[in-house]
Amino acid sequence: MSDPILTDPAAYAHGLTGDDMVTPFEVKPLGTRGRTVRLGASITELLAQHDYPDEVAAVLAEAVALGALLGTTLKFDGRFILQTQTNGAIDMMVVDFVTPGQIRAYARFDEEAVNEVSSDGPVDASVYLGKGHLAMTVDQGPDMDRYQGIVALDGASLSEAAHAYFAQSEQIPTSVRLAAGRVVTPGASGGTQWRAGGILVQHLPSDGSSSPIELSAGDAPEGYEAKQLPEDDNWTRARVLMETTEDHELIDPQLTTDRLLYRLYHEDGATAYEPVPIVCKCHCSRERIADVLRNFSAEEIADTVEHGQITVNCEFCSRSYVFDPSEFL
Repeated sequence: MSDPILTDPAAYAHGLTGDDMVTPFEVKPLGTRGRTVRLGASITELLAQHDYPDEVAAVLAEAVALGALLGTTLKFDGRFILQTQTNGAIDMMVVDFVTPGQIRAYARFDEEAVNEVSSDGPVDASVYLGKGHLAMTVDQGPDMDRYQGIVALDGASLSEAAHAYFAQSEQIPTSVRLAAGRVVTPGASGGTQWRAGGILVQHLPSDGSSSPIELSAGDAPEGYEAKQLPEDDNWTRARVLMETTEDHELIDPQLTTDRLLYRLYHEDGATAYEPVPIVCKCHCSRERIADVLRNFSAEEIADTVEHGQITVNCEFCSRSYVFDPSEFL
């Protein structure tokens, strides 16, 4: 029997023991809201679509966990896109999240460069990403403007980049932990499975107490230095407790979301809400690709022909689509 962990008894009915979901929660006495993500079968399926080295798979899995944490905050039908472009061994990653919980992703990398920086220790995403930027885009559909926030990746981890994003664009004190790795399940039906997880907490003081980020709206202009205010004691407690989470706790299949929240916030009380299921799903189709090719000029079509046919590979799911050039001439 699990520990009596949640202040809202109805939360037990939400199924907080499974994988492939994002669970919102609150620690009301600390003026804190948060989300956890646990990915099992979905991240295993996503990574199996490519023959990534383990180091690349681990970094991409962390990016997918971050994309799921942030994408599920959208309150409307839309898309959240997380993209990195850097000079590192993994020079590009794209995570595409479509509400309410469909996700796909891919990474572009230099295999020789990956091998040069690989080691036997834990994978450090910052080593493989190098310097560049992280862009987060919210797309509300064709009739609405896109919103994009960009932060520098200058030897920073994905968690650190997320902290910078919230400090610059959202003005909300935020702390994030991410982890990914292979887990071996013993027994006849066991095997090796990729897992990814993460937890995010944000400070929302209901009593009007000060926030450690200066209260101003919008992206800070270039060269602007925000004034740091004294950190609220409740936020300090919520943040420090969350930061005690270890990587193995975020990906352990035996440590359920309810027990993790209990470990962190049992003295203050955490209230969990309805989880959002996460599934690996690509949106490519023969019809969509054909529509794109119909916009090509005859010269562009001719340039894409190899061995008498046009072959288009989806970067997300690696599926191949073959067309007869005569369809577009």
